[in-house]
Amino acid sequence: MNLPYRLIAGAVLAALPVFAEVNKPQEIAPGVWFHEGDIGRKGHCNNGWIIFGAYVLVIDGNFPSGAQEIIPKIRAQTDKPIRFTFDTHHHGDHAYGNQVWADLGATLVAHEGVLSEMKKYEPGYFAGGKPGRWEDTAKSREDVAKSKLHPPTLLFPRQMSFEDGTHRVELHHFGVAHTRGDGFAWLPAERILFTGDACVNGPYNSMGDSDTAAWVETLEAARRLEPRFICPGHGLMGGPEVLDNQIAYLKALRSEVQKLFSAGKSPAEVKAALDTIKSTIQRQESLATYLGGGFESQVEKIYVEMGGKPFQSSAAPARRPRRDDEVLARK
Repeated sequence: MNLPYRLIAGAVLAALPVFAEVNKPQEIAPGVWFHEGDIGRKGHCNNGWIIFGAYVLVIDGNFPSGAQEIIPKIRAQTDKPIRFTFDTHHHGDHAYGNQVWADLGATLVAHEGVLSEMKKYEPGYFAGGKPGRWEDTAKSREDVAKSKLHPPTLLFPRQMSFEDGTHRVELHHFGVAHTRGDGFAWLPAERILFTGDACVNGPYNSMGDSDTAAWVETLEAARRLEPRFICPGHGLMGGPEVLDNQIAYLKALRSEVQKLFSAGKSPAEVKAALDTIKSTIQRQESLATYLGGGFESQVEKIYVEMGGKPFQSSAAPARRPRRDDEVLARK
């Protein structure tokens, strides 16, 4: 990348307002676009696309309807072929639109963990057995019912790069986070980081396929890139504080659950403490925006990770804390 382009990109970033409008593409830097999807009404994730000298790289496959929605928006900017689509992880709102991109001639790219997770959760496709998540989603989404699952075919274990003298985009896997296959798209010259759902901006955290302790470590590894702009999987784009807040929310939630677990609280007692946990987190204004639907399942997930029983096993006796729990409780 030549010096004039770096100067142009820096000037654009410096002047860029940190906001976006749902369903309206925003050019973050020359040839680098962010699109906030309509999660509320359509379940769509955020997308990005980078216009290289000879082709386009799209970030996230979305649902089929989400893919079809942004294609004309990409075409309004360029007629270059869409050669690659990068799935940041295996969830339907980020990968079930893959067939749409494949039909345009795009190669589907992902960390190898994305394929592993699909094999785990999509047995109907891979093993011809019982229905998986695709079939369940198709019951409620017409766009999924009319499409078909298309797993990624170009896989990487840790890192893959795209570069042509116009842009450099690095795809990274820093470890387990929101899922076991989370990938990040990093533009080092522009210092822009597309995170998928490993980092969201608002009440959009889903923890069912996560490991929350590893998630914190993964995000801290991503933060060491020192990004200037964060393009999350859901919610508004913003500055590095978006990543900081996601990390702080996970740490705060784990800390509150740890106190209860270390005190030997039963599943019923932890569930009864949901409002107390929530009010404690709400005291930190920057974290209050992460509270919303699914909060109970988040607390339950962390409690089970720490060794507790699921909430439906509320009759289980209180657990006596081990010596190492007592140490943690005093920290």
